Amino acid sequence: MKYRVVIATILIILLLTGTALAAKPIINADRTYFDVATGLYVLNGNVYIEVGSRIIKANQAKVDLASLQVWANGGVSVTQNDIYFTGDSVYVYGSKKCAQISGGVNFSRTGLSITADNVDYNWQRKEAIFSGNVKVTQGDTSWTADRVSYNVQTNVFF
Repeated sequence: MKYRVVIATILIILLLTGTALAAKPIINADRTYFDVATGLYVLNGNVYIEVGSRIIKANQAKVDLASLQVWANGGVSVTQNDIYFTGDSVYVYGSKKCAQISGGVNFSRTGLSITADNVDYNWQRKEAIFSGNVKVTQGDTSWTADRVSYNVQTNVFF
């Protein structure tokens, strides 16, 4: 038992030291605990994760601070500046600056709305690739497609 406590303490110190050098995340939830067996923070109820300008909200999540990965589900929303995604689940791979949102995806920003089954978003390249039953509404114009690529910085489809 003492061995596990020592290992858990060392892991937490390493995780906190590593994240102190990067943007320090803000993580809140109704219930949180650190699962020593998996090395993940387990969050339940009103999950709020903020890293820099990105905010993830969900009902449940697991977070790996060492690899900057987040798995969240239930009422998921991902916000960054004026970009707003919602869906059933999200997987974020922070070191690759990517998020995969699935299950009834909605994307909105001023003058634009997109719905789809899934979206892959790379916040470094500012690209969102929507797939499955995509419907785009821009101003008074609407159209559908199987797959749509969109640059959120230039506001251009490609």
